[in-house]
Amino acid sequence: MGIGLAMDCCAVSAVQGLNQRTWHPRALLMALIFGLFHMTMPIVGYYAGSLFVDFVKVYAPWIALGLLGCLGVKMIWESFHEAEEEKRVNWKVSNLLMLAVATSIDVLATGLLFVPYPQWLFPSVLTIGAITAFFSLGGYLIGVFVGRLKINMEIIGGLVLIGLGIKICIEGCL
Repeated sequence: MGIGLAMDCCAVSAVQGLNQRTWHPRALLMALIFGLFHMTMPIVGYYAGSLFVDFVKVYAPWIALGLLGCLGVKMIWESFHEAEEEKRVNWKVSNLLMLAVATSIDVLATGLLFVPYPQWLFPSVLTIGAITAFFSLGGYLIGVFVGRLKINMEIIGGLVLIGLGIKICIEGCL
């Protein structure tokens, strides 16, 4: 379950690495934030229980689509309108938090799985968080490697984010 939940963060991190094209220490912060959000959201989902289950089932996919879609469109637009030296990752904590929310909002529903098995909640969220942080950092490093090929990967990265939002939306609506 942890690997499946971490894939969205891995993809977003790879996009960040594609745009950065070199190691940046904030990649560790990004991985930490993604891991913490993936640990926190199932706990929130567990304690919210059935109170918000209908809201999460209906609106979470659309929220993720909106956030990732906007980020993807912005990336594509900037690939045509920014000078090369400006094409760098936005490492502001607010941007990293928005990415973390977008990639972990569907993880909220995972907490509902633990309602009948509360003893598994904390060991599971620790595992999910660690795997997510690891995959986020790995995705970033893969993105850095591929980004060094000097291809305009910002368009591809934007399309990946939009596609990821669509995937989350379709999966959430089925």
